[in-house]
Order: sequence, then C-alpha cells, then structure tokens
Amino acid sequence: MLQLPRLKHIDSGNFFLIAGPCAIEGEQMAMDIAGQVSEICDRLKIPYIFKGSYRKANRSKKDSFTGIGDEKALAILKKIGEHYQVPTTTDIHTEPEAALAAASVDILQIPAFLCRQTSLLVAAAQTGKVVNIKKGQFVSPESIRFAAEKVQEEGNPNVILTERGTTFGYQDLIVDFRGIPTMRSFGVPVVLDCTHSLQQPNQSSGVTGGRPALIETIARAGIATGADGLFIETHPRPSEAKSDGANMLPLSELERILEKLVRIRQAIQ
Repeated sequence: MLQLPRLKHIDSGNFFLIAGPCAIEGEQMAMDIAGQVSEICDRLKIPYIFKGSYRKANRSKKDSFTGIGDEKALAILKKIGEHYQVPTTTDIHTEPEAALAAASVDILQIPAFLCRQTSLLVAAAQTGKVVNIKKGQFVSPESIRFAAEKVQEEGNPNVILTERGTTFGYQDLIVDFRGIPTMRSFGVPVVLDCTHSLQQPNQSSGVTGGRPALIETIARAGIATGADGLFIETHPRPSEAKSDGANMLPLSELERILEKLVRIRQAIQ
C-alpha cells in the first residue's frame, strides 16, 4: 500500500482513490468536493487522495480555461489537505513548477504527454515528493519502466504509475488491462485512470469528448485485474465544469460505484 502522511485506512485492504475535479475552479467548489469524497471514503474505509489541477497547460484551444491563478489554486490545495487531513496532488508541466507545487501538495503528477520528459521527471524526483507518472498514450506498459527509473535514480523511490489508455485511431483511447500486472511487476503502485481512459480527443470542435457512462465498467475491470488505486475526476455538475466536463463522473454517482468496487476488491483478495 502507498505510504503517505495523512493517508487514512491503509490497513483496510482496499484500493486507494485519487479523486477530485479536473481543475481548481474556486475554493468553495473544491472544498465541497473534497468534503463529500472524504466522507464517502471514510465510511467505506478507502484511502483517499484529493486531486485538482492548479493550472491546465495542455489545452486544445488557446481560449480554453487554464486556471484561477497559480498561487490562489495552490493555496486552496494546501488548505484542503490541512482541513480534511488528506494527501493532495496536482500536475506539473515544467521544471520550475516542481518545487512550486511541492510546497503545497503531497504528490506531483506528470502528465501523459510529458512522461518521457527527463528534466521534468528529475525535477519532480528532487523534491522528495511522491511522483505519479501517467503512462503516455503512445508508450507501452513495458517501456514506462524507464520513466520510473529516472525518478528512482535520483534517490527517490516514491513512484506511482498510472494507466490512462492508449491511442486508438485519432479520436479514441483503449485500455489494455494486461498492462496493469506488467507495470505492477516493476514494484511500484499502479493506478487506473478511469476518466481519462474514456476521453475522445481531437474532436473537430476543439473540445475533448468522453464516455463517462463507462467509468464504472472501466473501474470494475481495473480492480479485477489488480490495480492498486483508481483515479476518478468528479464534479457536482460536469456539464458546467470549466475543464474536461465531458468525461467527468457526476459526484452524485461516486458513492454507489465505490460501494460496488469495494465488494469486488474483497472478492478477489
């Protein structure tokens, strides 16, 4: 099991959950989501990590929402961690962001498109924080090991690998569940990103699509094939979200799905 300060229920035998909105849109929204998910996870004894991007750097269109301001969003992430006593995570995109974000969160997430960016991986590793590397849509489960090694070779053993689908044509992704045991064989926790795996990128509108109705299906398969954790972006009103609303799970559906996933986890232990 992943070891982190403030990570609760680590002896429950459950998978851990990384969940929150795609982006930090404001303090009240982020606090409300963190509070509701924390309450659900405490009841189900699921180790919980709050996720929210403080800046969205990789957007299809120049006028897409990128954030409310770095300092403001990072302060919200820090407040959530302290108020709800849960670990927090956000993604980084350039080397200077590593130290900046590390001052406010517990896990630094490397975006899929940047998973081979050596200088970024090294900068993240040198903060001493846990580094969650999202496997690029163009990278095999076998070769993502080299990204993990870039972090470990800096003296930081705290690595997570996240599966988030492989490019299938121009406008779809597919999950090869054989990759989960492959990546687990590297001796690091493996997470299945249930929301980004269902994205439909490169839409002619310039806005990424998605198939959120299949989140439960993907999550069930992930637990059944041995994923250590799940990544689920969630929002009270996905249709009103400022980023990635097309593939986020409505917050009202999260508890029902997690209850089923806990039973699957118990059945395979």
